[in-house]
Amino acid sequence: MHRDGDIYSIAVSNDLVLTGSSSHRIHAWKPLDCHAKGYIHASSGEVRAMVAHGEVLFTSHKDHKIRVWNMKDCSGNSSSSSFRPRKLTTLPNDSHFKKIISRPIAPQIKGTSKPIIIPQHRDTISCMAYYHVEGILYTGSFDRTVKAWRVNEKKCVDSFIAHGGNINDMVVNQQNGYLITCSSDGTVKMWLRVYGENSHALIRVLVFHAYPFHALAFSVAVSNKSFLYSGSTDGTINYWEQEISCRYTHGGFLQGHRFAVLSLVTIENIVISGSEDSTIRIWKREKGRGNIHECLAVLEGHRGPVRCLATFLQKDKFALSFLVYTASLDQTFKAWRVKLSPEVKKSPFGDDDDDDDDREESKSQMEFETSPVLSPSWVKKKLQISRSLHKLV
Repeated sequence: MHRDGDIYSIAVSNDLVLTGSSSHRIHAWKPLDCHAKGYIHASSGEVRAMVAHGEVLFTSHKDHKIRVWNMKDCSGNSSSSSFRPRKLTTLPNDSHFKKIISRPIAPQIKGTSKPIIIPQHRDTISCMAYYHVEGILYTGSFDRTVKAWRVNEKKCVDSFIAHGGNINDMVVNQQNGYLITCSSDGTVKMWLRVYGENSHALIRVLVFHAYPFHALAFSVAVSNKSFLYSGSTDGTINYWEQEISCRYTHGGFLQGHRFAVLSLVTIENIVISGSEDSTIRIWKREKGRGNIHECLAVLEGHRGPVRCLATFLQKDKFALSFLVYTASLDQTFKAWRVKLSPEVKKSPFGDDDDDDDDREESKSQMEFETSPVLSPSWVKKKLQISRSLHKLV
């Protein structure tokens, strides 16, 4: 589906799938058939990041502000004319700036004054995460800062420089409040809000290589173990396993993508990755096998980098069934239906029996995996960059 230029973000809100692009419109789609439901028209475009919780949708815009929308009564089976989201507020709003301007300038004793928090990002807001336990919205930006917004008070309560490069993605562990960020500086960092305060402290820096990180995903296993996944420029997905002490140990990496991993999402023990090589890979973390990950399928169809992903879980008593939504810089939005049997060990699309159709389907899937669909212009661009780097060396 072609809509309004490059698509940068996808969010699932109740029974709606929303896409944000370089235009001023945020399109809404029905999750199952992807028919257009309507759209939100914002005063600023380039919606780089979105996050939804319940009936509330947060969107970031080109003017470096966040808009908060009430999506109540926007879902259902009624016609698109009934799609009427209501904007609740814009962050930061005018009251933030009035407070800063009206703040009296007075002599302050060293070590006792609180730092003045600049409420607005100075560059693109690239990612957001919502900690619903405390009602805190986190935003990360290319200006290298993270800002924490207390939503019910409609104000920025903390701002800090988190990385030495662009902040590309962030996730929140809803169990303990850990904020995890990744950056073009080649690091993944863990932060925690100081007890009883609004400030945040750096807990740990996860470094495994010097490549820029573009995407993060968080997964909680049945055993209450958690897994953190990060996608980087070299095409690998690193993963860390959380120990009882809340420390993370590097578990290994997943290889398969040819170019940078730009987007990640998890659903139960499934990891889904979107790449600059235009493909989407579905990985399964095997239980009781030393956290071995197996690539079950490669989805092909885009002709440009897969910029963002989202999933929608479907009800199925006999299998894990879900929809995968993908958006690419080829300016298309696609939906994929995935159904995995819980007994699958070898073939991702059938039981382990001697059925010829299942074996043939698995075989064709492997053949499909070896021939990714790449845009010729994109490959040419990548080769030119590669030659330039070799000349510099």
